[in-house]
Amino acid sequence: MSVTNLPGGDPAARTVVPDDYGRYVDQTMTEAVESTADQWRAAETPEEAAAREAAASKEAADTILKAFGGIRGMVDMTLPGLVFILTFNITHQIPTAAWAALGLSGIFVVVRLFRRETIQHAFSGVFGVAIGAWISMKTGKAENFYLPGLLYNVGYCIALAISALVRWPLVGLMLGPVTGEMFTWRTENPGRLKAYTRATWAWVVIMGVKPLILFPLYFTHNTTLLGWLKTALGIPALVLAMYVTWRILLKAPAPIKAVVEEE
Repeated sequence: MSVTNLPGGDPAARTVVPDDYGRYVDQTMTEAVESTADQWRAAETPEEAAAREAAASKEAADTILKAFGGIRGMVDMTLPGLVFILTFNITHQIPTAAWAALGLSGIFVVVRLFRRETIQHAFSGVFGVAIGAWISMKTGKAENFYLPGLLYNVGYCIALAISALVRWPLVGLMLGPVTGEMFTWRTENPGRLKAYTRATWAWVVIMGVKPLILFPLYFTHNTTLLGWLKTALGIPALVLAMYVTWRILLKAPAPIKAVVEEE
């Protein structure tokens, strides 16, 4: 606390300054902004409120591509499989094809590191390609290059289904941190929980088509057809799943931003 004296004597004015002045100012400004926002919302017409909610929902829906790595992320995970089958058809050598695919995945990681971009999706691609390359070279069967990806696809669909059944839909868990709502969709926004659950089931259906088609083909040992079909079904399936999710979230309530408490 500080006391301010006017010239010539007894205290004429007292100004109380909180010990944590910075936090006091921040809190005061936040309360003023929130009060102004509340007054502005109260003056909104129903049409303006609906437009604002729609804009917020669209903004949240537009984060889907970012959450799943964008076009670059899909290419990083898909192109090595195409390189494997192309190289194998040319050389008929499993090690050569495996190393070509693994080398391309490594290049993707290096490029992302050089450009200071996230390596999450590129690294996932390297990990999957490395396992597939090792299994195919170890067994001498080219079709085994695609086995880890097929098994991952099955496991992913199972995880999606379980998450939807227990009301922790995986799509919400992935998009919540991106939209800034974190887990408010589960406790404070039932309409959004419903939307995330529907979107998760859509992913189960769309991504579940791939193993249903590819696993029978895997057991025929037709590596060429397996490789081409797996590549052909890769990006289109992801794009379709993201589009369906985007459409669902467009009609969902706007996200409620999570409040982060400062220490």
